[in-house]
Amino acid sequence: MAGLYAASRGDDVEIYDLRGDLRDSSTAPLNFTKSINLALSERGINAMRHSGNGNLLGSVLEETIPMHGRMIHGRKKTGELYQESQAYDVHGRFLRAVDRARLNKRLLDALEQLPNVKLCFNHKLTGVDFKNNLAWFEQLTPSKKDDSTQDSMTSSPDNPGVSRPLEIERSFELLLGADGAHSSVRHHMMKYTRLNYTQSYIDTLWCEFQIQPTASSTFVISPNHLHIWPARVSTSDRSQSTSMMFIAIPSMDHSFTCTLFAPSHVFTELSSSPSSLPNFFNSHFPGVCPDLIPTSDLISQFTNSPHLPLISIICSPHHVYSSACILGDAAHAMVPFYGQGMNAGLEDVRVLFQFLDWKNVYSPRVYSSPQERTARRGAALEAYTEQRCADAASINRLALKNYEEMSQSVINPLYKVRKLLEEKFNVWAPWSGFRTQYSRISFGNDRYSVVEREVARQGKLLMALILLGLMGWGGLGIAVLRKWMRTKDGMRKLLRDWLQRLGVSSR
Repeated sequence: MAGLYAASRGDDVEIYDLRGDLRDSSTAPLNFTKSINLALSERGINAMRHSGNGNLLGSVLEETIPMHGRMIHGRKKTGELYQESQAYDVHGRFLRAVDRARLNKRLLDALEQLPNVKLCFNHKLTGVDFKNNLAWFEQLTPSKKDDSTQDSMTSSPDNPGVSRPLEIERSFELLLGADGAHSSVRHHMMKYTRLNYTQSYIDTLWCEFQIQPTASSTFVISPNHLHIWPARVSTSDRSQSTSMMFIAIPSMDHSFTCTLFAPSHVFTELSSSPSSLPNFFNSHFPGVCPDLIPTSDLISQFTNSPHLPLISIICSPHHVYSSACILGDAAHAMVPFYGQGMNAGLEDVRVLFQFLDWKNVYSPRVYSSPQERTARRGAALEAYTEQRCADAASINRLALKNYEEMSQSVINPLYKVRKLLEEKFNVWAPWSGFRTQYSRISFGNDRYSVVEREVARQGKLLMALILLGLMGWGGLGIAVLRKWMRTKDGMRKLLRDWLQRLGVSSR
């Protein structure tokens, strides 16, 4: 995405990827798994909308599946299985399930069509000089897109008989590191700037499963929902319980990509006795096995799929000098429970180039020399870091909190009441600013840090209304609301002033 933005502004773009061409089915992901299916929401869509490629968004959206809400699965006390649909948004807005491989293909195809873009696969970043704007790469195998570097091996001067990958040197004006949670660009940035860095793992692992289509090649359950089986399990010391869940996201081939999220000790216990998996699923995720996944498939998929950790990364700054900037997981890897990892990364690109445009980096008539352009780019990167670091920290926190919502709160009556109240206020009084946190994050483009603050204020107001009801003022509150619902200007102004005093935006 960053390559598309830069190329549309006239930059000569070179993209270096440690992996092979992801459009080649023989190219294995670095963690040797398909990874969690992606949920595309407004922030990612908006980034594509402004990419400068008029065909990209349409080509991506035509290969997505609308998910209008969550489908909560469980078992009643009577033993009967149930499923309950919970719409994402009172206005009918929805997420889109997108296949990672298809999305990569669309982006690479769009880049390959541009004359000022060069794709270089199987290149490993080995060093960067951010002061002199030089980068070094090892060419691990010949690049399919660059026939000029077919000789990919050379002898080591220290060990003449030992071959090593050919190292190439490249100069650059701006290096954008979108190279994931274990970013090499970020690693080299730490040698040039005081980069604060926090990395943490939560005590939850994940494992991927598949629900196959029916014999007639149709979806076995609703394709227009993100399916969730919420559950609780005892901690390793058996002193209390903790959350876990099983989710299923639809794929274009009518299968579902499923993920088990559970504490590490659960994986340890199941790994030591895979035959216990069917009983475990029957107890905690009723209706999955054997109804959706046959017993033998459940065991083999668990045994053969990797059990992977979930990492959260926060760092600051996101740039160094006027030379480089990190984006996406390289800057703010997050747990996947808000479905914002990809969307936040794509939004990074839009926001970055918004600052570059604001500082007129791409307006030659504004700056008088290359040095001035460099200074303008440095100012843009600094402004980007100042804004985006705060937003990255916010969405990291919100993503961690959303695990509890997905795995437990969705079946909590208090959660449902709050969601209902926020949605009703949004419909009855859109000027009040009342919206659910989820709709603000997934269906809007407000800064994450602003959303976090506004939702906190909104929560205080809801608590005040509840306390009024408990104190016996509920009748008065209902009367006021009914009168206001008749759109009397005086009552509307009174309520707006009250909201503002409580610190809730009435925009």
